[in-house]
Amino acid sequence: MQTRPTRSALYIPGSKPRALDKARGLTCDVILFDLEDAVAPDAKIEARSNLHDALAQGGYGGRLKLVRINGLDTDWGADDARAAAKMPCDGVLVPKVSSPADLDAVADLVPDLPLWAMMETPLGILNAQTIAAHPRLEGFVIGTNDLAKDMGSRTRAALTTALQHCLLAARAAGIVAIDGVYNAYQDQDGLQRECIEGRDMGFDGKSLIHPAQLDTANAVFGPTAEDIDLAHRQIAAFDAAVAEGQGVAVLDGRIVENLHIVTARATLAKADAIAALERT
Repeated sequence: MQTRPTRSALYIPGSKPRALDKARGLTCDVILFDLEDAVAPDAKIEARSNLHDALAQGGYGGRLKLVRINGLDTDWGADDARAAAKMPCDGVLVPKVSSPADLDAVADLVPDLPLWAMMETPLGILNAQTIAAHPRLEGFVIGTNDLAKDMGSRTRAALTTALQHCLLAARAAGIVAIDGVYNAYQDQDGLQRECIEGRDMGFDGKSLIHPAQLDTANAVFGPTAEDIDLAHRQIAAFDAAVAEGQGVAVLDGRIVENLHIVTARATLAKADAIAALERT
């Protein structure tokens, strides 16, 4: 299972060298280097070359570097996959995954890299459990815009069942699940509300379309100082109770059981991973 931070996953168009360079200094946990939707058809080949050169140059630190290719049903997808296989990236993000067969086809072209799946079609959502179980898959990125278009939905609330279904499949398979984008990138209050909703549902982070959204996503999906303090105190209280032969502890008037300790240790591990990333 992926253990690196995924609070913020920022799309960077491969067709924009300045954006590729700027991404080296951004505070995102994940960079989604995009060869698909963010790149015009007449710029696809150049974008692939730009991305190859940028990744070869390096400088992206410990961020998770994923390359979103075009679909294999397009003129560019197969060449994208072959090119990504030779890039120093951390995985290939496959668009519009509707079944495990879509991942199998890319896996044949990318033998040595993990795969990630864009979950953005109605059939893909219905097949989320079998897609999540693919042996090469490390995570889902939800494509809420495409999903809403295909479903004819006008609100995020209409996608709740689909979002929860993907989360259930991801958790059952032990993979990462990253929420879809918030389109109004200048609306920080709306972004914060949607990040909080996604976090509380159980998502590991938020995909983003603009650097201005980074601070909000990082803050919402990262453990706070209060979360870290509580985790330390829960572990200490539980350890003391176990030393006295008890199976549970009481802290701040609440029962603390082993399941809470699992969550507490995960919180501390996440905080450590974030701190390590920020040092790179």
